[in-house]
Amino acid sequence: MRMHVMHSAADLPAASGDDADPARPVALPAAASGGSSAFAEARPLAGIDLNLLVTLDALLAERSVSGAARRLHLTEPAVSRALGRIRRATGNPILVRAGNTMVPTPRALEIHAEVHDLVQRAHAVFAPVGAPDLATLDRTFTILSSDMLVATIGVGLLDRLARQAPRVRLRLLPEPTPSADPLRDGTADLEIGQIDSTAPEIRVETLGADSAIAVVRAGHPLTEGPLTPQRLAAARHVVASRRGRLSGPIDEALAALGLRRTVVASVSSHTVALSLVAHSDLVGVAPRRLGRDRLAALGLVPLDLGLDLPSLSLCLAWHPRYDADAPHRWLRAQVRDVIRESITEDDY
Repeated sequence: MRMHVMHSAADLPAASGDDADPARPVALPAAASGGSSAFAEARPLAGIDLNLLVTLDALLAERSVSGAARRLHLTEPAVSRALGRIRRATGNPILVRAGNTMVPTPRALEIHAEVHDLVQRAHAVFAPVGAPDLATLDRTFTILSSDMLVATIGVGLLDRLARQAPRVRLRLLPEPTPSADPLRDGTADLEIGQIDSTAPEIRVETLGADSAIAVVRAGHPLTEGPLTPQRLAAARHVVASRRGRLSGPIDEALAALGLRRTVVASVSSHTVALSLVAHSDLVGVAPRRLGRDRLAALGLVPLDLGLDLPSLSLCLAWHPRYDADAPHRWLRAQVRDVIRESITEDDY
């Protein structure tokens, strides 16, 4: 079954006989000449070109082949041929000659409003998506992110949603495990943060970058004097890793200097790691800009690591099924703005 808008006479196959003259009604079988019973003899929908609905709508509105041709920007022969096909499909003449004009049959009058509504709805389906009505938007979005990032941007994001779309809800969940693929299977709308790998079709947009810093409690011995790689390696560390990793880029940088640090614990939550740091002599790691407010709330002291480390990319990821979804596009814009505001503020 085809569904596309006609643009030229080439869209319509040539016809002969009654098709060439819309003024001559087709000869109908006796059983098919009485209103709706004609449709019982019509062809299955799968064999009908739905472009004919557009032509039928124009013919019923104009009650003229020439008028319909002008409306559709087609030639009169093309519309005439289309009328012939409509007659065969419906088993009804649709328009018949009455003097110098054409008049609709009772069946044509009966279906006119429905045909027009179908055409308008089809145009709406294929029309570009406009901005969503935020005042009435009632939808729950699922966002995957680390607890550190949620704690940093959550207030700003929720404030934006409350002001713009008060009926929108967020389900904020931890980042997925390597074996899970919630963006692809549709159980999540967005993932934000440092995204290492995704399915090949996933859209990944880099919003900016942050850098890693060491964090310790106030009064920690490392706050006295410069933090050298040797002093950093001699301390005891806690790391946050949703995969339970005990090493990472910091360990690689230290190894390049012939040093090795002691990691005593790996936890899945950044919040838990920072809490452990706040109440012990452990050393933690946090993003410089995004972690600012959280570190201040816990009374933690930021320290430059003094190592050659890769930057922390901050990304936004989603499945292409949502590329043209207006509410999803709006949500992505809100997340972009909040994250960019967070990472463009002055450093420590």
